[in-house]
Amino acid sequence: MGSIFILTITMFFFLAPVMANAEEKKAIGLVEDVILLPWGVKIPARIDTGAATSSIDARELKIHDNIAEFKLPKKYGGLQLALPVAGWKTIRSAESRERRPVVEMELCVGPKRLLINVNLNDRSMVKYPLILGRNVLKDNFVVDCMHSHCLPPSCPEVPSQ
Repeated sequence: MGSIFILTITMFFFLAPVMANAEEKKAIGLVEDVILLPWGVKIPARIDTGAATSSIDARELKIHDNIAEFKLPKKYGGLQLALPVAGWKTIRSAESRERRPVVEMELCVGPKRLLINVNLNDRSMVKYPLILGRNVLKDNFVVDCMHSHCLPPSCPEVPSQ
């Protein structure tokens, strides 16, 4: 009897941090609407656990004096953005390796305001203008691969869409 009690207490102490961490993370579906801050632009994001980093559709991309200038797709307002280049990321695919600029962006994902690094890429040939990779997911969300649109943007002080 005493050894069962000790085993139960020991398991509780080992599992309690894991259980607490899981409670802090929100469930996110395979596709979620995200708001780009401070612009208030709502775009759909594909949640991709296979992608190490996040990527946004950047049209007419130009780099001048370490500033990335690009447009969002017309479907999402065609907003012209100019953001400092925070670094460069080499992206490997089955076909090639590509070096892309990385910028910092603030997003509203569900109830969370997140400042993240996103690489810039023309995504006109794919369905979703934004990929949220593991750099966003790992400390913030658990992915529910059976659902989509289960965590609408609800950050305080964000323009409504």
